Amino acid sequence: MFEINIWSGFSAAHRLDGYQGECANLHGHNWKIRLSITCQKTGPIGMTIDFKILKKQFEKILSEFDHKYLNELKCFGGQNPTSELIAKTLFEKASTRLNDPNCTVKEIEVWESEKYSVVYRPDENH
Repeated sequence: MFEINIWSGFSAAHRLDGYQGECANLHGHNWKIRLSITCQKTGPIGMTIDFKILKKQFEKILSEFDHKYLNELKCFGGQNPTSELIAKTLFEKASTRLNDPNCTVKEIEVWESEKYSVVYRPDENH
């Protein structure tokens, strides 16, 4: 099995309703995102998936978030767009778009700063 990782990112604003602190105020981040995909086998030229194609597809997903006010996006359903929920939402969107018989989205890691990140992967027991 092969594990393929690519990095990208987006800039956006949000606020955390009900949070006791500065993050309750409107503020922004330059989120850095890591997409991890597992692939079972290589094709005729020895590649599992073309990095350029993978990055292009992933950046289409990220464009839905870039330079947006995340609290207003339907995909969060009125919930706080925390890094945790951003990671889960990106995982679900990437899985829908990228999974095929050979490759599966394994996890998404979201950094809201250089010091803080969260990883989302589905519960392996379900």
